[in-house]
Amino acid sequence: MKIFMNTAVVIALTLSAPIFAENNTAANSDATKGKDIAAGVCAGCHNADGNSFIPLNPILAGQHAEYITKQLIDFKVTDTSPAKRNSPVMTSMVAALSLEDMKSLGTYYAQQKTEPSTSNIAQNEALLKAGKIIYHGGNLENGVPACASCHSPNGSGIPPHYPALAGQHAEYTTAQLKAFSNGNRANDGHVMQTIVTRMSSKEKRAVAEYISKLR
Repeated sequence: MKIFMNTAVVIALTLSAPIFAENNTAANSDATKGKDIAAGVCAGCHNADGNSFIPLNPILAGQHAEYITKQLIDFKVTDTSPAKRNSPVMTSMVAALSLEDMKSLGTYYAQQKTEPSTSNIAQNEALLKAGKIIYHGGNLENGVPACASCHSPNGSGIPPHYPALAGQHAEYTTAQLKAFSNGNRANDGHVMQTIVTRMSSKEKRAVAEYISKLR
């Protein structure tokens, strides 16, 4: 597999990412309030501290506050617009949350220590090796840029636009890559759709597996 090193394409993809204004961050929100909301509303699926034990539910602990807040906003239906991200369960969960509640949740989860996933799709060294190549180098033949160019080499992400991925459940990551690919998720300015539609199912699984092992 050839290595993708087209800097111009990476820059173009970066510039096309959605803008989430810095002055809308959760930096000054009340993390204590976020903790209370998380314990009452979110704990059943994500655990009280955001370290989900359920492979199809994302680990939220340690995620960038701005990113979490934006995702919560995108799940919400308003009087003037439908939800930007498709999930009946999450749309129901955020229905009663205010913007300040969402910012508080972002602040709280960002302060929690990530407990990396111990689940996996397959203990397969060949799969991990393939995922590592794509994550750090992309695939020139199919025009797939390196995941690391937006999510950083160690998977810590680049706030506020690009989420941390390190240690995320492989099952959840795979499901999201599929959702981007088939159009069920399109709340990122179509950057991910452009990328994942060029990836095979095996490549998606390989990248997801490698991400789950990043620390």
